[in-house]
Amino acid sequence: MIAALFVRRNSHYKDIPGVDCYDADRDALTFKGGFPGIYHPPCRAWGKYAHWAKPRAGERELAIWSMDMCRKFGGVIEHPSTSKLWTESNCLSYGVRDDHGGVLIPVYQSWWGHRAQKATCFYIVGPLPHIPENPEIRPTKTIEGMGRAEREKTPFELALWLVNVARDCGVSP
Repeated sequence: MIAALFVRRNSHYKDIPGVDCYDADRDALTFKGGFPGIYHPPCRAWGKYAHWAKPRAGERELAIWSMDMCRKFGGVIEHPSTSKLWTESNCLSYGVRDDHGGVLIPVYQSWWGHRAQKATCFYIVGPLPHIPENPEIRPTKTIEGMGRAEREKTPFELALWLVNVARDCGVSP
């Protein structure tokens, strides 16, 4: 079993067998762990435009909770490459394992079919996966030119890849 947390109601994760999804209707904080997760905590309080953001009460803390759970049970956290979460969590160097066994990997979501380049980092507690960089895929939009739903939705190919990465990430509690 793999958990996908903080996903959209219409998430592709819901179409993948063996994925236990937590969306807006199912509080991710009820996830007790015990197996790896894929964490997509809200990023607006952490991003480069955080000074303009209006996060809900407690929203910023969801990323810290996600980091704690990922470090305890294994899995992947997805956040923007410019997220201040990485500094706050002492993930300062790409490709270097931290004291918790996690490693920060920079990618572009366009490699998996996102219509914008979408610079992202994955914090992975588990084995390093093969990153299928595909320079032939060219973004057709900018993030600023997209609606919120399209900006936020994880492409199906990326969701499937992240599930496979998380399956390899089990950590003994």
